[in-house]
Amino acid sequence: MTQRLFVLSPCGTSILTNGRNQEERGLINKLSNIDKREHIPEEHLPFFDNLFSERASFLANASNEAAAKISAEINTLIKIYEGKKPANGDFHYLIATDTWLGRETAKLVERWLLAKNPAIITQIYTPSGLQTEKIDLFQQALSDLVRNLTKLLDENKERGYKILFNLTGGFKSVQGFLQSIANFYADETVYIFERSPNLLRIPRLPIKLSSTEIIEENLEVFRRLAIGLSEQQVEDIPETFLFNMGEQTTLSPWGELLWKESKPAIYNKRLLPSPTAKIQFTKRFEKTVNSLSPKKIIEVNSRIDQFYRHLNDPKYNPSSLDFKPLKGNPKPPSTHEIDAWGDKDARRIFGHFENEVFVLDDLDKGLH
Repeated sequence: MTQRLFVLSPCGTSILTNGRNQEERGLINKLSNIDKREHIPEEHLPFFDNLFSERASFLANASNEAAAKISAEINTLIKIYEGKKPANGDFHYLIATDTWLGRETAKLVERWLLAKNPAIITQIYTPSGLQTEKIDLFQQALSDLVRNLTKLLDENKERGYKILFNLTGGFKSVQGFLQSIANFYADETVYIFERSPNLLRIPRLPIKLSSTEIIEENLEVFRRLAIGLSEQQVEDIPETFLFNMGEQTTLSPWGELLWKESKPAIYNKRLLPSPTAKIQFTKRFEKTVNSLSPKKIIEVNSRIDQFYRHLNDPKYNPSSLDFKPLKGNPKPPSTHEIDAWGDKDARRIFGHFENEVFVLDDLDKGLH
């Protein structure tokens, strides 16, 4: 059985600019960062409405050769499948800029794909703020992209998909960042080099991120940054890992990627020291956690990070944490419980407050 493909394609505006005159291309590029249709100058709306209608009609009836000439993304997709239709169950993940033109061009590519085979899976992802006009929004958008994309890639890798990055289309700034991710997640990266008729295939390289030591030496700071808390003491962390917004410092998109790759190897060894003086462990809790399998130790350390975030932001209480008071007094001195993990062998973390400190008393089966 042929392996199903997960194909990631950033979408640019070539599908609009190809075949247009210089004045029209200039107008498209000038307005490419406008976020909504209603913000397009009224005198230009007829041009864009007609352009989208014309492109949709053209693609609905175009041969592969004709479609390839007006879209860099479609050109590469045609060559990936060697002119044949996409296979049933293949997953096409289209990344659009957070602009009106970006979203609409991605829809054109999606319609073309589904017309070729309605039995494929498609998804358009638009990271909030992904545009090339405001650098602070762009940086935040890339951080969101790392968090969502790496999770999605891991899930589909586990489902047996072959991961392909189609990086022919899209804006250069987005392409460059996706190439960094591709080095660690893509089984293969594909391009069409300039006007070459051939597909350039780059297999996954045997690269390992070597920043675990930096993260381990600054673990407390990285833990705070990873859960969204600002941190001032970052002198020993390379600037490329960080993103400064005024007086606040957060992880940069590259820092997010490095953290995600390094975290399992750090979190699976033992119960990590408490990230804050507001959380303390009993000896019993430490002993129980350190006797667990590496996978479960990761769960507990991650749950403590979530609880730390909850203490700073009480509104944050996802179902994976589920911090709540116990009914009655079934397990003194514990007064509250936290979900540790939720599989068949589910466990809860029990604890209690001592003034401003929350003490993790025990890890045990749930009481209900």
